[in-house]
Amino acid sequence: MNALYAKRWTLFSLLLAAALLAAAAAPAAAAPLPLPAFQIGVEEARTPEEVAVVLQIIALLTILSLAPAILVLMTSFTRLVVVFNFLRQAIGVQQAPPNQVLIGLSLFITFFVMAPVWQQVHQTALRPYLDKEISYQQAFESAQAPVRKFMLANTREKDLALFVKVSGAERPRTPADVGMLALIPAFVISELKTAFIIGFVLYVPFLVIDMVVASVLLSMGMMMLPPVMISLPFKLMLFVLVDGWNIVIGSLIKSFGVV
Repeated sequence: MNALYAKRWTLFSLLLAAALLAAAAAPAAAAPLPLPAFQIGVEEARTPEEVAVVLQIIALLTILSLAPAILVLMTSFTRLVVVFNFLRQAIGVQQAPPNQVLIGLSLFITFFVMAPVWQQVHQTALRPYLDKEISYQQAFESAQAPVRKFMLANTREKDLALFVKVSGAERPRTPADVGMLALIPAFVISELKTAFIIGFVLYVPFLVIDMVVASVLLSMGMMMLPPVMISLPFKLMLFVLVDGWNIVIGSLIKSFGVV
């Protein structure tokens, strides 16, 4: 059988070589196969407008590369994903729900919470810019207003004052005077503090269950039995009976002012 396969592959190779030779020997009148040509180069700019266009393209690529960070740090995503991780650890399950589920849930709740903000950005900045009614500078400034309003509503004055003081800038008199360079990190640490506070509140009822179970096992002399094995079913039952996901997610959404 091996000899037969070798003969067949040898015959196939000869036929393929003959076909290639016949194609090479074809008359020149035959139309060649069109192949696309790519050219990449750096040329000297003739006008200032060409330099401006290049700089705009570089700025756009930079914004696209920073899009994940913008989504994480300038929206409600940070608070949501941190609280969900605290909730999973408080219950005592390390891999349920998995990280993909928690991140996906946080992402879609972020879309829900930020929908009014993004609608304002679309109406005041993106649509007029696409209709060529305003320049990209005006569109960028218009897009900042709804995002700035959302972040200021969820940023503590103490955190904002910290970054304004460290930067050496003058004290802003109005919310419009607050620079994005100081507002974004202040918003992030405010979100982290709020998420840690919510995480602490979530830990309390589950911690009480762990203490009660551990005390009962100790009083019964079952010191070799891990309390987690007994308390985990009770914590899951408590969370399901009180409809925990509905309460937690509803409270998180309301914490951003979305009713």
